[in-house]
Amino acid sequence: MKRTILAGLLVALTISQVPAHAASIVPPGNRNVEQPAIPGASIKRTKASNGTFEGKYRKVYNLLASDAKLRSKIRQVAGAYGISPMHIVGAIVGEHTYNVDAYDRLQTYYVKAIAYLGNRLEFAYQGEDISDFIKRPQFSVCSGKSDSYSLWTCREQVWNSTFRGKTVDGRPYPNNRFSAVFFQPFYAGQTFGLGQLNPLTALQMSDLVSRVSGLPRLDPSDPNEVYETIMDPDKSIPYVAATLKKSIDAYRNIADFDISQNPGVTATLYNIGNPEARAAALRDENERRKAAGEPEKLPEENYYGWLVNEKMPELNKLF
Repeated sequence: MKRTILAGLLVALTISQVPAHAASIVPPGNRNVEQPAIPGASIKRTKASNGTFEGKYRKVYNLLASDAKLRSKIRQVAGAYGISPMHIVGAIVGEHTYNVDAYDRLQTYYVKAIAYLGNRLEFAYQGEDISDFIKRPQFSVCSGKSDSYSLWTCREQVWNSTFRGKTVDGRPYPNNRFSAVFFQPFYAGQTFGLGQLNPLTALQMSDLVSRVSGLPRLDPSDPNEVYETIMDPDKSIPYVAATLKKSIDAYRNIADFDISQNPGVTATLYNIGNPEARAAALRDENERRKAAGEPEKLPEENYYGWLVNEKMPELNKLF
């Protein structure tokens, strides 16, 4: 255990490039007095199940409150990645309040994970496997990337700029996210497990999770392993933590903000993704504001993160 924690601390030092001066701390709590608008898709999904957002929140809260082993897993993983456990809690709560209902027992997630091993899955679009697709010359710009996060982020950018909604070599491609087109063999928009991860996110975080938690690196040619990993809580919680850590690092290194004390902001980024691009946009906005003599804009929570911050006093009592 001591070796695992020490390894995690050493990795945390290597994956964070802290600026020479201290970043501006984003304080706890919400910047918005009222909750930002909840997307219609989330409202429709909840009504279809005859549920309410408060009821879904209460269900995931009860899962956390009733399972001491789950809380212990969250604490241990958070420590290894150098973040507060409340960031992991916020991501789990947000996903199960606005995405899908939580299962009543953690054991159900393990059962579901085993079930995926019996399926024959593939990451492909209209018969073209992702392993073949990324060999196309358009992806050669990504060949020098040394880690899974940079590599798959680059590939996603190539998809957006070159293939998304366009016809390439006589073949039309849908105007949809890379993860939805190639990485969701059941139906687009589907995410899985306690952290409601999508396979592309898991592939991005594979190297970091392998270094910190010692889990095997994921291979896009083995979709079953990827799905089993994001369904198994013992494996998926480290991936949730890695995703959150990446967001915290991005805002510190790019936008010069320390968001580590605000789980609502990290939950927002977990929900909407692309932390580097969003951090860069905020940096550029604040440079414009500074030049115009306007006050600095802090990172803000969306509807999802707003709920996390609103419920944080109650959630903190569990930890």
